[in-house]
Amino acid sequence: MAGSSFGNIFRITTWGESHGNALGVVVDGCPAGLSLGVEDIQAYLDRRKPGQSKITTSRKEADEVEILSGIFEGRTTGTPLSMLVHNTSQRSGDYSEIANYYRPGHADYTFDAKYGFRDYRGGGRSSGRETIGRVAAGAVASKLLLEFGIGLRAYTKSIGPVTIDRGQFDAQAILSTPTCMPDRNASAQAQAYLEQCMKNHDSAGGVIECVIDGVPAGLGEPVFGKLDALLSQAMMSIGAVKAVEIGDGVEVTTRHGSENNDSFHMEDGQVTKTSNHAGGILGGISDGSQIILRTHIKPTPSIFSPQKTVNRQGEDIEISIKGRHDPIIVPRAVVVVETMAALVIADALLTNASAKLDNLKKIYGR
Repeated sequence: MAGSSFGNIFRITTWGESHGNALGVVVDGCPAGLSLGVEDIQAYLDRRKPGQSKITTSRKEADEVEILSGIFEGRTTGTPLSMLVHNTSQRSGDYSEIANYYRPGHADYTFDAKYGFRDYRGGGRSSGRETIGRVAAGAVASKLLLEFGIGLRAYTKSIGPVTIDRGQFDAQAILSTPTCMPDRNASAQAQAYLEQCMKNHDSAGGVIECVIDGVPAGLGEPVFGKLDALLSQAMMSIGAVKAVEIGDGVEVTTRHGSENNDSFHMEDGQVTKTSNHAGGILGGISDGSQIILRTHIKPTPSIFSPQKTVNRQGEDIEISIKGRHDPIIVPRAVVVVETMAALVIADALLTNASAKLDNLKKIYGR
């Protein structure tokens, strides 16, 4: 299978299936000397693991990471960093009947069309559990970025009709509310909305926002390797994402240029923007201001309400999906969005080292 690798210099390859023995990732290109331990990775994996609240799947997985290579005496060695998480709570029998039909909203049909064969147990490579490898790798990227003062924060902006009030922003609530909303009142409203969805045997979608601080101006390439294009590719590679916005996103279509342009001025000897409608990226290159991106997540396709579909014999049938499923994907996808963004920025930072002759002279002392 092609397409399981991402990045150029800081490059990752994820592997494993939802109901296989394990899932994991190989990270290549991480510089030697980065202080790194299991606890750095586990903190991120704990944010995405299932079974933490009523609004996540009841599948119980510890998702404990093992680092197999690439670390010696608490630091990266510069060699491939390999990490593994064992599956411990598979119930493949829940999925046996879907081997012969295509679930609406899933990749069942397209996998069959491409390969003529699929692992129907929980979706195989198309399962949300594939993101374990991404999150583990992104945890490494996040630790690397902190060395340069670059920090990322993702959170749930909205669930269904409920949107956060920025005046009530509480960063601690991101890690302590089941919804990952930084607004406790909005979180309570969203939970009530989700409980009603579950009573109706239905699901919900939402929006995740990610803010990146400390990115220097100059990251990204001006043509095909635009930083916003790379971030968009990273976000759209997450299974449930259906749209991506940078900065003011789709709102710019209703504005005049005089409203949308970000003016420049000098501040403490630095070129600075008066506003940030562009979301920190101009012409595909970071401009030194805060990078803001949003991902729009579809409702969970696995719902218990009856749905119409077809089987592999080409017959129209009606199904009711069984198994353990999240009524909403958004809260557990927050850390996935954050770590995928970290992977893009880390790769762009390393790539940019060769953009100027002066940079190379500094590295090699010429």
